Amino acid sequence: MDRFLIQGGTPLEGRVVISGAKNAALPAMAASLLTDQGVVLHNVPRVRDIATLRSLLEDLGADSSITHDEIGNTLEIRTRRLINPEAPYELVKQMRASVLVLGPLVARFGEARVSLPGGCAIGARPVNLHLKGLEKLGATITLDHGYIQAHADRLKGTTFYFDTISVTGTENLMMAATLAEGETVLENAAREPEVQDLANLLRKMGADIEGAGTPRICIRGVGSLRGAEHTIIPDRIEAGTFLAAAGITGGNLVLEHVEPQHLNAIIAKLGELGVEIQPCGEHGLEVRGPATLRASDVTTQEYPGFPTDMQAQYMALATQAEGSSVITETIFENRYLHALELMRMGADIVVEGRRAVVRGKRRLSGAPVQASDLRASASLVLAGLAASGETVIDRVYHIDRGYERIEEKLMRVGAKIRRMTED
Repeated sequence: MDRFLIQGGTPLEGRVVISGAKNAALPAMAASLLTDQGVVLHNVPRVRDIATLRSLLEDLGADSSITHDEIGNTLEIRTRRLINPEAPYELVKQMRASVLVLGPLVARFGEARVSLPGGCAIGARPVNLHLKGLEKLGATITLDHGYIQAHADRLKGTTFYFDTISVTGTENLMMAATLAEGETVLENAAREPEVQDLANLLRKMGADIEGAGTPRICIRGVGSLRGAEHTIIPDRIEAGTFLAAAGITGGNLVLEHVEPQHLNAIIAKLGELGVEIQPCGEHGLEVRGPATLRASDVTTQEYPGFPTDMQAQYMALATQAEGSSVITETIFENRYLHALELMRMGADIVVEGRRAVVRGKRRLSGAPVQASDLRASASLVLAGLAASGETVIDRVYHIDRGYERIEEKLMRVGAKIRRMTED
């Protein structure tokens, strides 16, 4: 099992190229099931979740190939026919986003058998909205021995209101509705850039979609979709993590291949902490960490609010700020597991339900810590970069799910970090 060894205390200096967004690439890959023609995706990050979904698509009957470019990777997928409609538990348990194949399979092939994801370290994240939406579209849904079984001759357009905003739910139903008969309206839909990116790909494939990026998405079903070529948007959470890395180390970084408008909430909140962030060309940002960070409160919200996927990184920054910061997590009910590990390094954090009070500035010292999930891993890396002495982070397979060679990118800007591989 791999682990990171970090010697902290070095300000980061240099340029970082941000990879494509994992959370945009995954639904784009699932969308390839909607056509028998090839879908070519550029700027796909080389991370574990991509490999997991690629394996699942191949099990279903897809042919795929990937070429590795200096900047980004190109993935081509074509599913001429369905060999097996099942997404097994062995793959779904590795990555909950595997449920994104459910809508496309039912829409094109009329059947799907997808394992229920089960629990998750950061909360239950149920798929009930996916199932309710598909039933409204006319699918017959049954649960059998831990599997979702869905059938439909052809889905029919409907209006569906999300009781709570769901990114993957919006994506699943939007994909399913592209081949449904008639018009589908999704109300209280997710507005994330990743949803908008998926809609852009689907339109290239011949789908009729309006309103992506707003709470109301209208999809007029078509008879079939064609192949397409699409470039995945940059990863706003990876960009936010490197903004935080510069801030916590007092460094100076230039981030390349970013979409600054996707980062407005992150830039604003890090600015309140004292991190200086300025545009650098059309798709770049320059960030300078201050001599002293100052405390500031934050509440996670659906886009365009401050993302829950940056909460852990914000907490690491707050440990080094003068004063007390209150963090309120509104999206997931159990997303403070990293707080205990940060406390092992010297942080002063009190967690009460969905609220965490971080009292800074506390001197962090290197310690052996353990990652509990993807973003928790990133927060521990940030803390290790700021701590005195050596930090050892175990279970870094979590961070490999969503960050492309993060230790190599950090090394190139001066971080003293290395990966240790054990049998």
